[in-house]
Amino acid sequence: EGNMSQGTLRDTYLAALQHDLIDIPEGATLVGVVRSPTRWFSPAVDENQRALGPPQSLLDEFKQRSDDLEAEGLDDADTHNAAWEDVDFEPRYREHLNTTPDAHAALENLRERLRASENLVLVCYENTEQKRCHRTILYDELEERL
Repeated sequence: EGNMSQGTLRDTYLAALQHDLIDIPEGATLVGVVRSPTRWFSPAVDENQRALGPPQSLLDEFKQRSDDLEAEGLDDADTHNAAWEDVDFEPRYREHLNTTPDAHAALENLRERLRASENLVLVCYENTEQKRCHRTILYDELEERL
């Protein structure tokens, strides 16, 4: 009853925006959630909340593990998803969101904005049809708080 005026939360990835593969709700704010925005990422979004990107140490470990698996000949999506499991990506990212002050503050900021009826679209690089992504965990964490 009380959340009639709550904003909507969606998520997408950079290429979908670039190629117009997604309908963005009218007036929605595109919120990047990447640690290291490339120069072609930044123009595609309205803002980027770096604090909501995975911590650099986790990204580095993930990349190292991906490179090792790739050397064993796994394909791209399989490499990505196997490395994700191997480095315990999901629990570590959730912990980052809940215990790192800047990440927690950024999460609360998005929650408040949704509660104030702003429509938000979370954006990062991964097409989650094939690959696991921190964006979907962030989405879940926000949903749980609303």
